[in-house]
Amino acid sequence: MSIFSYTFFQNALLGSLLASILCGLVGTYIVTRRLVFISGGITHASFGGIGMGVYLGIPPLLSAAVFSVLSACGIQWFSRRRDMREDSAIAIFWTMGMSIGIICSFLTPGFTPELSSYLFGNILTITASDLCFLGALTLTAVVVFTLFLRQVVSVAFDSEFARSQHLPVCCMEYLMMAFIALTVVACLRMVGIVLAISLLTIPQVTANLFTHSFKRMALLSVAFGCCGCIGGLCLSYLYNIPSGASIIFVSIIVYIVCKIASRLLIRLRTQ
Repeated sequence: MSIFSYTFFQNALLGSLLASILCGLVGTYIVTRRLVFISGGITHASFGGIGMGVYLGIPPLLSAAVFSVLSACGIQWFSRRRDMREDSAIAIFWTMGMSIGIICSFLTPGFTPELSSYLFGNILTITASDLCFLGALTLTAVVVFTLFLRQVVSVAFDSEFARSQHLPVCCMEYLMMAFIALTVVACLRMVGIVLAISLLTIPQVTANLFTHSFKRMALLSVAFGCCGCIGGLCLSYLYNIPSGASIIFVSIIVYIVCKIASRLLIRLRTQ
């Protein structure tokens, strides 16, 4: 229990809680809307913003946030055009971000350890400024989802029906794409670019085993996300292994256990 007295571990626990809430809300929209591949494109495109930040000497998370939001809006705009398929737009921004990041890292003089930390993440290095950004984004997401839950759910399940009801579908789509981009950036410190998409999908897929309601799915996603983050932190501490990979590994174990439990419940109900 002495580990809980350290500031870095307290920051990691608080970051896990905030990230679980944020990813639970935004990730539910992603899974419901089937935007997992788009989210993967935004995640890897953010590497371009990080590389530019390191090269220009500005905070990498700030440049990654701007670059990711612009990439997300670009993907959304191109995917709505008839002369380009959605997967082609994702591939363009995916590869563009990675190539810009690689070029900037090559041009940056000296050794750049920041790039590797953003690629693989380490929640134990999360700082107070990272927590402030994560907390502000989480609070904003909670407010937006609370005030505009009907619009978000309508767009997530059937955008064409939402458009027929004269709901601001276009504005909601761009707003949610911006939220996805900022959520990815906020989670880079925790699990890195390679694994960030997992926090936005695995807890939500696990929650979807037990419910199809958007509200209940979001709440269960938060709970499963907390279990994965806290379990991963403990596993990382006990065996001295990378925290980001540990969080995702525990999240997958939780999914497998829940999958088996849901199958057993279905068998019991049919007997």
